[in-house]
This record gives sequence, structure tokens and C-alpha cells, in this order.
Amino acid sequence: MNPTPYATPRDTTLNRTAMAGRFFFNNAALPHLALETSSARNKSGERRRGVAIPDEFHRLTMNHLLAALPIADLERLSPDLELVKMPQCHALYESGECPRHVYFPTTSVAALHCDFSDGALAEVALVGNDGMLGISLFMGGEATPNRTSVQIEGYGYRMTGLALKQEFDRGGYLQQLLLRYTQSLITQIALTAACNRHHKVEQQLCRVLLSCFDRMPLASMPLTHELLANLLGVRRESVSESASRLQRAGLIHYVRRDINIVDRGGLEKVACECYSVIKADLNRLKSIVHRNNSVINGHTCSGG
Repeated sequence: MNPTPYATPRDTTLNRTAMAGRFFFNNAALPHLALETSSARNKSGERRRGVAIPDEFHRLTMNHLLAALPIADLERLSPDLELVKMPQCHALYESGECPRHVYFPTTSVAALHCDFSDGALAEVALVGNDGMLGISLFMGGEATPNRTSVQIEGYGYRMTGLALKQEFDRGGYLQQLLLRYTQSLITQIALTAACNRHHKVEQQLCRVLLSCFDRMPLASMPLTHELLANLLGVRRESVSESASRLQRAGLIHYVRRDINIVDRGGLEKVACECYSVIKADLNRLKSIVHRNNSVINGHTCSGG
């Protein structure tokens, strides 16, 4: 089953608004989202618990890579970007598969897994609103070496592989941006492999919780201990024991499938150094968005 489309490319209209000079999808073009947006945030605008669902205006710029594009590039790509729901545990790609689409998550988080012959899985990277899924399409390998599945349900923008490759081959700003992102993803994969080998389950759990929280707009994470165990490639009991210690220390709070970070600073101290390096790379990508605010706001840019 493919992720559920919430708007066909030609049904969505792209508007400029005076609010922060950002792009918004006109909600009139997405009437079926109206019933799902009322509970996204509370009256004070704070992040709510629950499933990540679109805001009243679901923005292309909720994905940091899309947000970093100049206005002209984003306008050219917008007809090919389709808003889709990404259900938890849905497999976007299987190992060895040639992807037909790429995904730019906005409120969902997906994991790249390494498959083992005994059926076990281990997470090698997490991708959310910081990046894109399906890099093999423009890196020349075609087939993806990893299984990719949704860990936190939400939404994202889907684009055909053909449309992405055509834009990538133009050699413009998108090409530069995706190559920068690929470098960051390779860093994350390398560090995660080292982390899985050398660090304690409790440290790995802190890294995963912090990394997920960095990539989603909710105050709590709908993650079960079983799902976290599959992510880390360890026994469920090991995750439960580690989570219990973190809760007793006042760092997290969990009830059934909801996990809340209570003391982020304390959790970062327990996490291994891998998280801080991955976070630094994530911030580097975010800085690209800030550097291009002048472009998004309609001013002149001095190049990529």
C-alpha cells in the first residue's frame, strides 16, 4: 500500500503570503484536511500530543530542504510535489528496490534499516523534516541498499523519481542542496553504525529519542518499546529497562505508546557524543534555510 495522497499535484495552489514571506498551500485546495487540522495545536499554539497532522495551512517549507530553495525553484517544483499521509510502520522502500518516488517528510519520521538474514533490523539513519528519502535516485545507484519505513506517522511531500532527476540534472541550487544533505546523511549513517557497536543501549536510546524529537512538530512521540527495540536492533526488555531508568531520573515520561522528553539537557548528557555530531550537521543544514530567508522573502540572493 502506498502512502495516502491528500492532494494531487494539479489540485494544489501555491500562494505567497505576507506572513514571514513563506509559502503556504491554499487550504481551499485541500478541503478534506479541514476536519483533521483543528486539534493540531492548542489555543496557545504549543505543540500537542498525538499523531502528527497538517496545520491549517500545510507548508512546503515545513521540510527544511524545500524551505532552503529559492522561490523560483520552489515554484517550479510545486506542481510535482504531492502531499501524502505516511502511516506508522509503512515500508516506503525495500532493500534492493528501485524507488519510484522520493519523499520530503514534514511531520513524519522514517528510518533507514540494515536487514539481516535472520530477519533482524537495525536503524542506520533517521530522516524527518530535515531531509529527503530516496537519495539513490540521484546518486546513480538506482536501487536502495536499505529498507526504509515510517517510524512516526505524519505527512510528507512525494515526488516522482523522474521529476526529481530532471530537476537535479539542471545543475541548479537543488543539486547543491541535495549533495550537501547526502554528505550529512552519510555522516549520520557512519556515526550510527559506530554507536550501535560501541555504546550502551541507554545512550543509544537517548540518541534516538532526541533525534526523533528534533525532526517532528509534536511534544510527545508515539513510539512503543517494541518499535524502539527494532530500531536499535536490541531486545525489547533492554529498551524497557533503559526507559525505566530514564523515567526514574526524571528525563522522560512515558505512558503506553507516548514518550515525552521532560529534561532535554539531562537527556543530552546521558546520550553519547554521536548525537551532538549528528545534531551539529542538522544545524548546518538548517543554517542554509536561514541564509536563504532573503530569497524566500523576495530579496536578491548572492548565489548558492
